[in-house]
Amino acid sequence: MADRESSSLFGEMRRMARTSGAVGGIAARITGERVFGIKTDKARHAEDLKAVLGSMKGPMMKVAQFLSTVPDALPEEYAAQLAELQSNAPPMGWAFVRRRMQSELGANWETKFSSFTREAVAAASLGQVHRATLPDGREVACKLQYPDMPSVIEADLRQVKLAMAVYKRMDNAIIQDDIYVELSARLREELDYHREAAQMRLYRIMLDHVPDVNVPEPVAEYTTGRLLTMTWLKGVGFKNWLEGNPSQEQRNALAAALFRGWYIPFYRYGVIHGDPHLGNYQVSESGGLNLLDYGSIRVFQPHFVGGVLELYAAVRDSDLERARHAYDIWGFKGITAEQIEVLNDWARFLYEPLIQDRVRPIQEDGDTQFGRAVAQKVHSGLQRTGGVRPPREFVLMDRSAIGLGSVFLRLKAELNWSRLFHETVAEFDAEALRARQAAALLEAGVPDAQ
Repeated sequence: MADRESSSLFGEMRRMARTSGAVGGIAARITGERVFGIKTDKARHAEDLKAVLGSMKGPMMKVAQFLSTVPDALPEEYAAQLAELQSNAPPMGWAFVRRRMQSELGANWETKFSSFTREAVAAASLGQVHRATLPDGREVACKLQYPDMPSVIEADLRQVKLAMAVYKRMDNAIIQDDIYVELSARLREELDYHREAAQMRLYRIMLDHVPDVNVPEPVAEYTTGRLLTMTWLKGVGFKNWLEGNPSQEQRNALAAALFRGWYIPFYRYGVIHGDPHLGNYQVSESGGLNLLDYGSIRVFQPHFVGGVLELYAAVRDSDLERARHAYDIWGFKGITAEQIEVLNDWARFLYEPLIQDRVRPIQEDGDTQFGRAVAQKVHSGLQRTGGVRPPREFVLMDRSAIGLGSVFLRLKAELNWSRLFHETVAEFDAEALRARQAAALLEAGVPDAQ
């Protein structure tokens, strides 16, 4: 079974045949408009693209979700449609489930459970989830990886590389080479459920004493490279919770839990969850956060985290030289003073709520798309000044900021973000972070962290 599901030429060819029309359509329309002046109905084609990708399992949907959060990685029409993609691909049937469970836990796998649902309770991009009960009474979630995922990953990444290369020739504002490298590395890591289990243990360590943030516990004896079993957390999906018309106080409490759940690991351990997609968490019975998915995790060197705080201080004090130092720490190479001014427009947008010591929404201009107007301004400025090449470490950090900002906007949360931030970064020390990070990674057993 493992050999049949390794990356293969034929597996990649099948996948590319299914996706090349959608990706080729993007390329044709961008090329036609930018080079030949041919106007095309990009909005209509973007809807077609969403329909194609949304019906497919695998990383192409995840890639689309990712690119929709990177400002101007794709034209606005495509980004708006792809942002709506949810992890809702139809689940695999019982025949697949039996084969997968038998290959992972043996022919007598059903005897190892007191109960196991035949129907999937959730379908995601790389796998589906079944609810089960262990002989000791623990309720668990069993995530099964879909078949042939290695070849699916490689085929989809080839298509994404093609689309990004075409767009790069038409638009040089953001040189995306390292974005692709980072995206590829993180997607390939998500194939290893042993790794995800270790990253889940890491989050249990980092968030152990954080109120209103719940992390499931992986069950080692029921976990393999393609099966991840974890304790079941009771909760409700974000959209359904909002439909219940929660109070402003409840909205604020959930927003505070989200902030701490993402940024305590980053500022105290140098670790970030790179996928703030709505399907990756729930609202707990007490109104807190159930964080469910740990496939896309990034570990940073302490100096990189220090660069985030350096840029915060630069924006707060309007200090151009300090901003240059921050971008240098992050690895932006050869940027000019004019480009720093352009990048600082984005930094001011992200940091403004953290600087203002007052209760406020995360964004006050009424725009329903978090940061889109600012991103377009920055994009135009980078085009004018010759473009920049963001370092790969920057990608998931920025994605988390954008993704969480969008969630805070939808929550209509009103908090003193500055106080939350300063509580989180209090007494930051790079060497202390390095020591905490090393100890936590070792205890959790996270492989090849950096």
